[in-house]
Amino acid sequence: MNKVTLFCLLLSFSINHFSEEFISNPASPEQSILFWEKSQKINGFRNGFNFVPSRVINKSSSPYPLNYLLLDFSQISYELNGKTYTLEDYNKKFNVAGMMIVRRGNILHEQYNFGNNKDSKWISFSVTKSVTSMLLGAAIKDGYIKNIKDPVTKYLPELSGSNYDKISIKHILQMSSGIKWNEDYEDPYSDVNLAAGLNSSDLYKYLSKLDTAHKPGRKFNYNTAESNLIGGIVRSAVGSNLSNYLESKIWKPFGMESDAHWALDNTFLDELGGCCIYATLKDYTRIGIFALKQGKLLNGTEVLPKKWIRDSTKASKAYRHYGYQWWLSGPPYKSYYAQGIFGQMIWIDPPTETVIVIQSASDKAWTPEADQHKFALLTAIMIKLYNL
Repeated sequence: MNKVTLFCLLLSFSINHFSEEFISNPASPEQSILFWEKSQKINGFRNGFNFVPSRVINKSSSPYPLNYLLLDFSQISYELNGKTYTLEDYNKKFNVAGMMIVRRGNILHEQYNFGNNKDSKWISFSVTKSVTSMLLGAAIKDGYIKNIKDPVTKYLPELSGSNYDKISIKHILQMSSGIKWNEDYEDPYSDVNLAAGLNSSDLYKYLSKLDTAHKPGRKFNYNTAESNLIGGIVRSAVGSNLSNYLESKIWKPFGMESDAHWALDNTFLDELGGCCIYATLKDYTRIGIFALKQGKLLNGTEVLPKKWIRDSTKASKAYRHYGYQWWLSGPPYKSYYAQGIFGQMIWIDPPTETVIVIQSASDKAWTPEADQHKFALLTAIMIKLYNL
């Protein structure tokens, strides 16, 4: 079994069947994650780190405290397209494996489905992008990176001579590099399916050949490979792998309760900045709380630059619903969120100090209908919280 074949098991957009049968024949389109059945997704999303190369992120000896103040959300409902849906309807429709609602450090709602429990570790998909963005902020705070206005090639000289000479770190944080890139998950020949799982030298070779479609900073274009570049910038600047840096800056100091795993790339050496941490529901919630607290530890130590989260959650000029690898609800709302395919989310509402985490195995990677349901549900939950 060669590395490339095994890596085909992994990631987001070309993750395939976690089985020995698939390893011997990885190229069959019908075995792509997009065609997985419900049971395959649940088992793969929950157990994937047992089948792919990954690096452990060790837990804290002093977990961040979360208290229980459970409320009854069973009567929550929302209307969409003339129909009324309950929380249970949402759970069934989108195969929700876990959900947690925390307000001001109190767990108001905690649920697990499909055999998941408090110790289950579920895949993040692109939720990882927001974590990597915070690691870049930590690298700035630590003095490894001077400024997000620096060109990408200052830290990744392998891209020198390409169109990335004129692209800044800020451009790729905001998904506005102007590089021509196709993120169509259902097109087997799209850039995302060909290269989103590449990293380091393989990734740099692929990206260095791409043309520009727009001037940097002008137009938003979602690009998972450039989230991997952010990971590469952090790795190059810090001189350490992403798991170790996450462990030392956030996971242990902030008080994550369980070990996590970060899947490695096709070289078996490096994590991808754009995907695939496996962690528990409570620890994903703590990631949200860390962001909500502006990157500060319980003792007040600032892990991130003072205004990093504030700047990260400001709308870019290219797109008002995206910041530095964070999605934004947009005015007049101040909420922001990390989001991954098949329904993963860490949703943060600063005015109410609320974090909502959803883990799921939706039938489709993404659809407009799924987003409509998700935000209608979140609205219903927030109305309940506002009325407490």
